[in-house]
Amino acid sequence: MRWEVWLAYFAACWVIAVSPGSGAVLSMSHGLSYGLKKTSTTILGLQTGLVIILLVAGGGLGALLLASEEAFLIVKTIGAMYLIYLGVQQWRAKVETGPQDGASGPPGAVRVSTMSRRRRFATGLLTNVTNPKGIIFMVAVLPQFIDPGHPLGVQLAILAATMCFVDLIVMHGYALLASRMQGLFRNARAVRWQNRFFGGVLVAVGTALFFVRRHHT
Repeated sequence: MRWEVWLAYFAACWVIAVSPGSGAVLSMSHGLSYGLKKTSTTILGLQTGLVIILLVAGGGLGALLLASEEAFLIVKTIGAMYLIYLGVQQWRAKVETGPQDGASGPPGAVRVSTMSRRRRFATGLLTNVTNPKGIIFMVAVLPQFIDPGHPLGVQLAILAATMCFVDLIVMHGYALLASRMQGLFRNARAVRWQNRFFGGVLVAVGTALFFVRRHHT
């Protein structure tokens, strides 16, 4: 891969990562609820899903997926319903008063039930791997940065590493920004509004996926 091609891809990765999407919403939601350290597990799941999508697109399966109306509809529906499910779950999340899980605190403090590490990772993974917009983007963009005259595996590894490096920084930035606001959400009413806001955003993003269309060949 030529240096100038990689630089162009590197710049494109920043634009993609910074653009608000389901991954950014999830990173901010978990950052606000659980803090930066625990949200790192969620972000690791997001990166794993990102790599899977990139490999699927780079290996040609993404093009086959977009060529099939039925297959694309299935992926799109699963992705949309999963985000809507996450949104509804967050909207309905119970907020109790008492010491934080595993910590001491005043009797009136808000108690937030933390997802297990495995569940946070799975949530991040499924959020990205079921995103049809990500598949469309990868199929449309990756071929522009792949040289057919060089080994595909090495190029995909470079592209995946670059994308994950950038996305890790951006998603942790979103999570850090949200975690800094935890002090503003220490009472039950504020936490409920927080859950309803992010839950509503996830439902809106999921609903929007129903309107995503594949590229016709």
